Amino acid sequence: METICKDLKVEQKELTSVLAGLDENQWEMKTPFLNWRIINEISHLAYFDERAVLAATNPAAFNRHLGEVLNDFEAFERTLEQAGLGVSPGELMHWWQKQGTILVDVLAGCSRKKRIPWYGPSMSALSLATSRLMETWAHGQDIFDTLKIRRMPKDRLRHIAHLGVKTFAWTYTNRCLAVPEEPVRVELTGPSGDIWVWGPEDAEHRIRGPAEAFCFVVTQCRHVDDTSLELVGEVARDWMEKAQCFAGPPTDGPCPGQRVIHCPDPILEKQQ
Repeated sequence: METICKDLKVEQKELTSVLAGLDENQWEMKTPFLNWRIINEISHLAYFDERAVLAATNPAAFNRHLGEVLNDFEAFERTLEQAGLGVSPGELMHWWQKQGTILVDVLAGCSRKKRIPWYGPSMSALSLATSRLMETWAHGQDIFDTLKIRRMPKDRLRHIAHLGVKTFAWTYTNRCLAVPEEPVRVELTGPSGDIWVWGPEDAEHRIRGPAEAFCFVVTQCRHVDDTSLELVGEVARDWMEKAQCFAGPPTDGPCPGQRVIHCPDPILEKQQ
């Protein structure tokens, strides 16, 4: 758990460094994600980090909460819409930073295989930490895109890429579709130049390209046609057009050209 918790903490820190320089008007800027404002993106992260803390520390209480969600999902959606509203950006930042710090500390003390309830099947502590890193990175990407900031990719993207591969079947079952029987070989180049590989070497269906591009697609931050990913085979193409590595009802990502963001030169940072 040490590595994933360290990387989650660094991901939070990177986003915090950008948010700290925003004025109140910038917090109200609309992002490319569902017309959410930046304030909605951070409220969402804070709320679910708080829920993750509850799930890891008091499963019974979280399951009661989950029962309420399932009993009245519309009320839950209204709760999410109202989360963080009526508070200042500073107060919102404090809420998110506090819950994020608590979450990292709680998960760091868990066995990686500890089962933790969540929205849907329970998850291992390792998977929950990975999903929170993915959410922080993806919603952070919405904010970076809004501000037209190009961040340098880091090798901690491997966690998200792994989650993207492991949710191949989920992408289809979540849409009530049959899971393709043909395996897909995924070959990604990490930011430091390492090659990350999943799937059989002799697979006919293949995906190859930068790890960042793959993460963009599975988190629905970009359409596959707006990336440099190379796709071979119908299953690879179909998967990348439907890919969804996060929980919740099935959603469609952006259309081709919808989230092509023209940014200045990348932020020059060392690998963290």
